[in-house]
Parts: sequence; C-alpha cells; structure tokens
Amino acid sequence: MATAANVSRSFVSDVERGLIGHGDLPRLERLCVAVGADLDVRVRWRGEGVDRLLDESHADLVERTVDLLKGFGWETAIEVTFNEFGDRGSVDVLGWHGPTTSLLVVEVKSVVGDAQATLMPLDRKTRLGAKIGGLRGWIPSSVSRLLVLWDGTTNRTRVERLESTFRTAFPIRGRAVGAWLRRPSGTVSAVVFLPDSARGGIRRRATGRLRVNRPLRPPRRPG
Repeated sequence: MATAANVSRSFVSDVERGLIGHGDLPRLERLCVAVGADLDVRVRWRGEGVDRLLDESHADLVERTVDLLKGFGWETAIEVTFNEFGDRGSVDVLGWHGPTTSLLVVEVKSVVGDAQATLMPLDRKTRLGAKIGGLRGWIPSSVSRLLVLWDGTTNRTRVERLESTFRTAFPIRGRAVGAWLRRPSGTVSAVVFLPDSARGGIRRRATGRLRVNRPLRPPRRPG
C-alpha cells in the first residue's frame, strides 16, 4: 500500500491507527486512491452550521425541481436508492413521463464543486437508469439526464470557467429544456439553473447596521 501510494510505511501505520493529525492532505489523498477510496474533506462552521445550510439548500432545490417536473406532467420520486452488483447510490429525483415512456435522471446541486465529481456519478446513474426505473414499474424507451443548479453568481462562474466540459456534457439549456420537458422526445442531456427568489429562497436577510455611541459622561457634581 505504501509503495502504491508513494508514501512511507510509517505514514500508512499512522493512518491505520488514526494518527493523522500531523499528516498532509496530498499524501492522505494518494493513500485513499491506492485503496480505491475518495478523500472527503468537510468544513464545519459553528458545529454543523455549514452542513445544515447545505442540507436545507439541497432539500429546497429538490422541492423546486419536483414542482417543475410536475408542472410539465411528470411523475416523480425522490431519493431513489439502487444497488446494482455493489454499485450503490441514490438518485435525487427520478422523473417519469408515461405518455412517452421517458425516464429522467435528475442530479440536484446547490453548489457546483469539482466537475468530475459532478459528472461521473450522474453518468453512472444514467447508465443504470433503465434498471432503476424498472424496479418501480417504469420501463423506459429512453433515459435522459438533467443537472439542476441554483442560479447564483458562484455556480454560473464555475460553469462558465469549465464551459467546454459542461457544454459537451449538457448541450441542452435555457428554453430548450422547458420545451423538451413539455414534450419529451428522444434522449437529452440538459442543465437548468433555478432561481431561489420565487419562493423566498434561503438567502440570509441583510441585517441593518448597529450604531454604537459613546456613553455620555455623567455630569460633574459641584464641589
């Protein structure tokens, strides 16, 4: 393992014993890759503040996505789990359009992180889409995929920075997405940005400035 990860055996021993406080992330990541694992580093703010905020954002975006699909006449299922020969995971939203027997695998991302970490899981879920849908009695003639993102400056900047990658992976955008959802035909790969303003969103309200004045000096007593 040490040879495969290009680290010392003492470092492997420290990791096995949970003594990684003084380890650096590059070596730890190489060790994870050597055993076929992913290194997941999470930042916490005031306990679980960041996780709670991301969970709330994700849940709200899933609900918005379900509302969108239902508005176009799709049946939906959320958090659909699968286990195909050890290939496990869950689909955020699975859409079914009965009249055209179209299946839609939807990945919901409140924040765009690493491009590969976004694309690879969705590729895998789409590949297994027919089997996942079949377990629910949805036998599709086509399996499409949709990436749903919050419409914010950060997400748009990241997508624009990797425009070639995202454009190749998701060529259908804008009004064309709505047109396809209304009358699905064939297989598509699309991305849509949903604004958070329609339902009040989850953005924090700006607080007003707090003015602090110096305390007045008490009047001097005579004498």
